[in-house]
Amino acid sequence: LPTHSLSLSLQAKMSRPVHARRLEGIDKNIWVEFVKLAATYSTVNLGQGFPDFPPPDFLKEAFVRALSGGNHMLHQYTRAFGHPPLVKMLAQLFGKLLGRDLDPMTNVMVTVGAYQALFCCFQAFIDEGDEVIIIEPFFDCYEPMVKMAGGMPVFVPLRPKPPKDGKLMSSADWQLDPAELASNFSKRTKAIVLNSPNNPLGKVFSRGELELIADLCVKHDILCISDEVYEWLIYDGKEHIRIASLPGMWDRTVTIGSAGKTFSVTGWKVGWTVGPDRLLQHLRTVHQNSVYHCATIAQEAVAQGFQRELEFYGKPESYFIQLPKELQQKRDWLVQSLDAVGMKPIIPEGTYFLVADISQFKSNVPDVPGSDEPYDSRFAKWMVKNKGLAAIPLSAFYCEAHKNNYNHFIRFCFAKEEATLKAANDILQKWKWEKTSP
Repeated sequence: LPTHSLSLSLQAKMSRPVHARRLEGIDKNIWVEFVKLAATYSTVNLGQGFPDFPPPDFLKEAFVRALSGGNHMLHQYTRAFGHPPLVKMLAQLFGKLLGRDLDPMTNVMVTVGAYQALFCCFQAFIDEGDEVIIIEPFFDCYEPMVKMAGGMPVFVPLRPKPPKDGKLMSSADWQLDPAELASNFSKRTKAIVLNSPNNPLGKVFSRGELELIADLCVKHDILCISDEVYEWLIYDGKEHIRIASLPGMWDRTVTIGSAGKTFSVTGWKVGWTVGPDRLLQHLRTVHQNSVYHCATIAQEAVAQGFQRELEFYGKPESYFIQLPKELQQKRDWLVQSLDAVGMKPIIPEGTYFLVADISQFKSNVPDVPGSDEPYDSRFAKWMVKNKGLAAIPLSAFYCEAHKNNYNHFIRFCFAKEEATLKAANDILQKWKWEKTSP
């Protein structure tokens, strides 16, 4: 190249940073890394939270009807904030559950999965410097989404209180310290994120715990972003209480739900928010200026699914009753399987997940002096590479400062077919035999 062209070519290369500051420090993602590891090494994947069994026939049939039926407009745009048949069904159901009349056009908004619902909340409500209380362990997207909005996450951990009788721990044994929680509310606090039932622990917050949170929200005049995607997956006769139904909370709460978790169709990416118009109007602004619209046919099929569930509400035929029964059996099976080999499971009251204590397996993966990586993360990587069993380290659900406080647990997903759980059990039994044989 001539000297002049070479000079221009060198000048043309950008030297200043191209990324926005809001992306700094949030580029790492546990799922990208562990999904890749599972795809490469695992024979049994109990890591990611999706069922490997089919969704209910009535929902698949609704999708086929929507796809191949006579209404060709289902292949086109629908209402940006939610397909009218779906928001009507959601308003009807949640009106019943919350004991209030809901307007489908103003009290409900449909999103691209619960994930986008969360994103809309943080973008709509959080300003530069606002503090957002996050209860640990937390679903990992809360922290980066708060930071991207310019907010400051403030972390308050659930603290385990092991039972004294030698029984297996329950997710109910992980509790908030009321004084610690109260001390983290300040003039800068804008919102608290509640996730009940909680991923990864499977904790279902009790009425007393929710009343503690509600009282603090009212006292400090802050918002509650309530992630309730596992609302139907509750075990052992426990009750899911919606915080928006407590005194003073409807007006300050956005409740988030998911068709993926409700109907076992995580790939459809249909979620929703329910709340007062004064809050949802701001979510609509974010939604219309980002994704704008969700897949019409998926919304139509989910609407038909809810219509069926409203007809069978509280009856044995209801999928909302059948699914948790099936999952409770799968949970119990995996609990027994893990307990038999010495991984101490924490029995979840809800969700797809259970967390197990790996302390007794430490001899398999020795400590690495000076390593910054939490022990459970190294253990989970070793397990998938050497045993073919994929799980997720619990430290992934904690902020950087607290990761090493809870680094001897891993999370398993039990929303799997019997064959998958049996294959996991076979791996664990063989592993136990290898550990105990001379």
